[in-house]
Amino acid sequence: SIKITIYRLVSKNSKVIHSLINAARNGKSVTVVMELKARFDEESNMNYTDQLQDEGVKVIFGAPGLKVHTKLLVIKRKEDGKSIRYCHIGTGNFHENTARVYCDHSLLTCREEISDEVNKIFKFFKDNYKRYQFKHLIVAPFNGRRRFVKFIDNEMNNAKAGKEAYVIIKVNNLHDRKMAKKIYEASKAGVKIKIIARSVNSVINGVKGMSDNVEAISIVDHLLEHARVIVFCNGGKEKVYIGSSDWMRRNLDRRVEVMTPILDGNIKKMLLDLINLQLADNVKARRWNAELANDYVKSDGAEVRSQYAIYDYFSQQLKESEAKKH
Repeated sequence: SIKITIYRLVSKNSKVIHSLINAARNGKSVTVVMELKARFDEESNMNYTDQLQDEGVKVIFGAPGLKVHTKLLVIKRKEDGKSIRYCHIGTGNFHENTARVYCDHSLLTCREEISDEVNKIFKFFKDNYKRYQFKHLIVAPFNGRRRFVKFIDNEMNNAKAGKEAYVIIKVNNLHDRKMAKKIYEASKAGVKIKIIARSVNSVINGVKGMSDNVEAISIVDHLLEHARVIVFCNGGKEKVYIGSSDWMRRNLDRRVEVMTPILDGNIKKMLLDLINLQLADNVKARRWNAELANDYVKSDGAEVRSQYAIYDYFSQQLKESEAKKH
């Protein structure tokens, strides 16, 4: 079986849609959660809905009053006589064109603690009256705001106890009044806050007595920064999350959004390496400030253009992987 959420697709001849139709023709059970209110793509999504339904695909139109913005996929299959679920949780849409020019992250996993909870979300789409508990996933609007606040409170407690405490927030937009106030509160408590916000940022950094511990930048380069990554120090045992949610009221309160923890140590290290390269960017990073001057970040060290540095990072990993094979 295949279950997938669709928010944006290419307007014509989507390979994703063709693959889903082919799967249905081949006897697979296919369920698509189609968001009909995706801005600018309403007509396209309605046309694809007709195609899918004509081919026997079950189409669900999300939950009343909530826009389905999350990027989920669950594939269930038999392996050695057992049913295995593979789930995908991403920061970008299933859109072939934007995949070429957007910087996004995707997790593909068969870990039961994650895949079981992703499957619960699809059960919610089917029966909206049921509510489910999520231990691992952060799911808006059910536990998103509450879990983020809880994690920040933990950093504040650690800072007050003299322990290392920090939060790294990489989003497209940070424009939620309550979360902005929480960041100011954390800064006053001694928590180091680093923000990478591409488009909108309501947190003013570097204001004495209010945001002394906040540093905020925006990276605008050849490719569009679209990933959402949240990191909590957690007393040295870092919690790293990726997913679809910006820190805006609409994302936290009026949309279905999913952030997944990264539990694999190697993947977590890779994401932290990438985030650190972006925080070190002194070529395409601009500093957010109260004057909205958008000055480029400058430093005396070697130039770091993060998108190029990340390309080099993966190139080196590939070389090392090939060397090990031989």
